[in-house]
Amino acid sequence: MEGKVLIIGAGAAGSVVAKKCAMNREVFKEIHLASRTLSKCEAVQKDCATPIEISQVDADNVPELVALINKVKPDIVINMALPYQDLPIMDACLETGVHYMDTANYEPRDVAKFEYSWQWAYQDKFKEKGLMAVLGCGFDPGVTNIYCAYAQEKLFDEIHTIDIIDCNDGDHGKSFATNFNPEINIREVTQRGKYWKDGQWIEIDPLSINCMIDYPEVGPRKSYLIYHEEEESLVQNIKGLKQIRFWMTFSDNYIKHLDVLQSVGMTRIDPVVHNGVEIIPIEFLKTLLPAPSSLAEDYTGKTSIGCIIEGVKDGKTKRHIIYNVCDHAATNKEVGAQAVSYTTGVPAMTGAMMMIKGLWTGAGVFNVEQLPPVPFLEEVAKQGLPFTVRELTVEEQKELGSVDIHFIQSMLAAR
Repeated sequence: MEGKVLIIGAGAAGSVVAKKCAMNREVFKEIHLASRTLSKCEAVQKDCATPIEISQVDADNVPELVALINKVKPDIVINMALPYQDLPIMDACLETGVHYMDTANYEPRDVAKFEYSWQWAYQDKFKEKGLMAVLGCGFDPGVTNIYCAYAQEKLFDEIHTIDIIDCNDGDHGKSFATNFNPEINIREVTQRGKYWKDGQWIEIDPLSINCMIDYPEVGPRKSYLIYHEEEESLVQNIKGLKQIRFWMTFSDNYIKHLDVLQSVGMTRIDPVVHNGVEIIPIEFLKTLLPAPSSLAEDYTGKTSIGCIIEGVKDGKTKRHIIYNVCDHAATNKEVGAQAVSYTTGVPAMTGAMMMIKGLWTGAGVFNVEQLPPVPFLEEVAKQGLPFTVRELTVEEQKELGSVDIHFIQSMLAAR
């Protein structure tokens, strides 16, 4: 590959991808950033360490995308647009013969549903054209998947349980704001939760199960069991897996606001008529909330994200934690972004680097845990996201291990 990339999406995370690519010109020879809103691209362009090109494009419009790709002639399209737009961008890549990468799986606008089936269905199309599509190369999904692949390759003979733990212990000073696109964030949190155990998916009411998890460099924080897309692919690709769960922290203040917004219908994704005009409440709400890219300047605190993995090595049961801690103030100083945007954008840039260097190759559709983990983790550490691997003692994370018991007991008590 020649090192030419087209980045579609100039939001909080997309701007990080562009700025980090511009810091690595030995790999990224030509960088082009496109968005529906050209002014967003112009703002990012001014802040890049080296020159980049920009364009306006509607990522829902395949002919527009095809025209732009044919003009730019990139090796890879890095999709940092909304998950709704994954399929049009994949279609445009197929038509133009260009490799594809994204950070979040496709979901339809009218259903809050995360599922890889729509993108996995492109397997034969990409394979027949000799093209590579890499799915979910942010942090979670993304780095967390690669932590699991690393554990499978280096730490265990067989993995039995995975708990993905995600804590944002930062403070942006706003009464209510989301750290990434409000539509996607709220849809993700308010849908029914589920986790995978003993060969089946177990559904739960939204935010109905929580426990205290001790996050590295942050400490114990209340964490909620939700569904997250990487669980679906890891179930397919981690051998011997018996259980996988995803946990995320939400402050009491966030939960309070979310409850109120839900109760008055502001999180609805179906159209309603207001003064004779059809609107979608959650899209209107998005216009009222602070843009994630606006939060960076006054953000304090850290993110702490990783995987707690249990399995067998040389006939003995082992538990390891693999994690990264990222500081909001440090990422703002480097690229003018808060840590949630940084931890999404840096892995996407690193994944593209793996493809350009020929360290990730193949034809078809791939989730990141199917690709070599070591070169990626070595490079992403150099780019600002180092990771720590540590064996856990029996006493550590005891409450997390006993959540099922608590759940069963509560169910029995309710009968």
